[in-house]
Amino acid sequence: MKRYALISVSDKTGVVDFAKELISLGFGIISTGGTYVALREAGIKVKNVTDVTGFPEMLDGRVKTLHPKIHAGILAVRDNTVHMEKITEYGISPIDIVVCNLYPFKQTIQKPDVKFEDAIENIDIGGPSMLRAAAKNHNDVTVIIDPDDYADVLTELQGYRKTTPELRLRLAAKVFAHTAAYDALIADYLSKEAGISKLGDTFTVTYEKALPLRYGENPHQAASFYKESMAHVGAVANIKQIHGKELSFNNINDTNGALELCREFSKPAVVAVKHQNPCGVAEAETISEAFAKAYEADKVSVFGGIIVCNREVDTATAKLMSKIFLEVILAPSFSEEAIGILSKKKDLRLLTLDGISVKQPDSCLDFKKVSGGLLVQNIDNTLLPESAFRVVTKRAPSDNEKLDLLFAWKIVKYAKSNGIAIAKNGQSLGIGSGQVNRIWAAKQAIEHAAEALGEHILEGAALASDAFFPFADCVEAAAATGITAIIQPGGSIRDKESIEACDKHNISMVFTDMRHFRH
Repeated sequence: MKRYALISVSDKTGVVDFAKELISLGFGIISTGGTYVALREAGIKVKNVTDVTGFPEMLDGRVKTLHPKIHAGILAVRDNTVHMEKITEYGISPIDIVVCNLYPFKQTIQKPDVKFEDAIENIDIGGPSMLRAAAKNHNDVTVIIDPDDYADVLTELQGYRKTTPELRLRLAAKVFAHTAAYDALIADYLSKEAGISKLGDTFTVTYEKALPLRYGENPHQAASFYKESMAHVGAVANIKQIHGKELSFNNINDTNGALELCREFSKPAVVAVKHQNPCGVAEAETISEAFAKAYEADKVSVFGGIIVCNREVDTATAKLMSKIFLEVILAPSFSEEAIGILSKKKDLRLLTLDGISVKQPDSCLDFKKVSGGLLVQNIDNTLLPESAFRVVTKRAPSDNEKLDLLFAWKIVKYAKSNGIAIAKNGQSLGIGSGQVNRIWAAKQAIEHAAEALGEHILEGAALASDAFFPFADCVEAAAATGITAIIQPGGSIRDKESIEACDKHNISMVFTDMRHFRH
């Protein structure tokens, strides 16, 4: 019995050579549309699908392969006598190989001026139907969706005259993963167009492998980095590496945290992060000055850390950076001189990112995996509500204190809870992160500041807390150091105690009516 392969692809990479090899192995080729034309122009003997079905393409090409003579040829179980007798009765030939990849829906909706009608027309119907049919019947049919698999299929056909069950199963699984991702992308696009919340009764996402990783958080954990199909401008998934060894799981995770914090600043700013926590943050008139201030804030923790800058790294900044050990530096760009200086450190990863100051769209979601489930929430994309800076003490903050309060509030938003951040003059002084109670976080921040910058550095500084004060102890600790302004969400049943303590020490305190837990 003549063996047939049905080939209908949008990606025509290698398809002519593949078809020629199939013919040399005794296969007849069935094709349609642009693939049929391409094969005919290459001198390949090919049968048009319309000659198989007896029906022309119709509805502007929407209906081509949706026909029993195609799908019965794919789905017939070869060991089932009834199946084979039935397709013989109707003059249907078995199709042993299906080669298909789908209309370029993703590439279409990525166009900035794409029309809704164009997107709809690039939703493939016949392709997924054939692929799913062939993948379901993989015991008898070889299905190929990726040109990279042509070689494996030909090797087995040339060696055994047929493909192995193991290869057919692997290719079938690949097909269902691909069609699932394809449908998820379409569902996401249509949901956005319809204004439907992503937090519905079911939650489906699709990601593409962007980078294989040596390991995860620890060497015994396997890992890879996946990218959203439609990652927004400025996403960490769009970083470009221009120097250094390969990125690790922790590099990417920490860089993302530093990047999100750095986006809060409009002036030249530098953020240093270690283990997902900010350890040195500063803004200044130049990026070199900002880096010097960020480094000064915690010279110990920044060792082996991640640096994100919101301005180009110039020669002066590169010279300062080259004096210490860093894992990653991310910036919108590096001057040629800066690259020359920093690339002398062969392992230092230099990364660039277009749109580095572009915040995530409000529609983005945050995931936290738990055992057997997934927690999904909107991203924390608001710094302060409209009712921000509600002064609750007798003394209101001065203009300089307001600037320091806002600066500290930006930092504490990205510190692990319980979090405390202390700042002055566009520089972090001390950061307490991830403590099980708030007073420990406050003491940690105070101690770090005194160790790094001296005991008197906190005089006139501002303190921010990511959540309310359950007691007045944090106010008392701040007052003992000379801190003069505090910003916190408020909302504790003991707010009055903290307010009275501030008034006693002439500390101005502002409530935000918004907390920033970060776990």
